[in-house]
Amino acid sequence: MESFLHNLSSFNPLWIYCIAAGVAYIENIFPPFPSDVVLVATASTIALGKVNFGILFIGSTVASTAGFITMYGVGKWFGARMVESRKIKFLPYEQIYIVEGWFKKYGYGIVVANRFLSGTRAVVSFFVGMSQLSLWKTILLSLVSSAAWNFLLIFAGKSLGDNWHHIQYYLEAYGKIITVVVVIAIVIYLSKWIYTNARQKKDK
Repeated sequence: MESFLHNLSSFNPLWIYCIAAGVAYIENIFPPFPSDVVLVATASTIALGKVNFGILFIGSTVASTAGFITMYGVGKWFGARMVESRKIKFLPYEQIYIVEGWFKKYGYGIVVANRFLSGTRAVVSFFVGMSQLSLWKTILLSLVSSAAWNFLLIFAGKSLGDNWHHIQYYLEAYGKIITVVVVIAIVIYLSKWIYTNARQKKDK
C-alpha cells in the first residue's frame, strides 16, 4: 500500500480522483479502510499540479456522503431483520435496541461528528438508518461532516506535499484513540442502563 501511495504522482489525474472518491465511499461499507491516509496522499499531488483542490474536495466529500447513506439504507431496510437473525455480533442481542434508542435521542449530533469518529463510521451510519432518522437531515448533516473532515485532510496533504507520509502516524494514533473512547463510552452507557434497571427491579 505504501509503495502504491508513493507512486500516485505518476498516475493519470482522473485515476487519482477515482482513487480518492473510491476509498472515501468504500470505507463506509467495509471498515476498517485507510481512506484518510489515501486522501492525504492524493492531496499531496495538488502541489505538483496533478489534481485540483476543489475537484478532489468535492469528489471525495460526495463519495463519503454516498457511502454513509448506503449504510444508512442497509440499516433502515435490513437492520431489524439482521438483529432478529442475531447477525450483529459486536453487541449482545438484548442491548442492540438500547443502542438504537440512544441513536434516536442523539442521532443527528452523532451524524455531524461521524467523520471525526475514525473506525466507527460504518457502525454509526448503520444505526442511524436502523433508528429511522430523517433521510434528508442525515444527508445534509453527513455532507457537512464529510466536508469539514475532508477539507482538513486535503489541506494537510497539499501543504505537506512529498512529506505527506509524516501525518500517517498521527492519523493512525488518532483513529485508535477515538475507537477506544467510543467503545468505553458505549460500555459505560450500557453498564449504567443495566445497573439502573437492576436497581429498579430490586426495589419492586
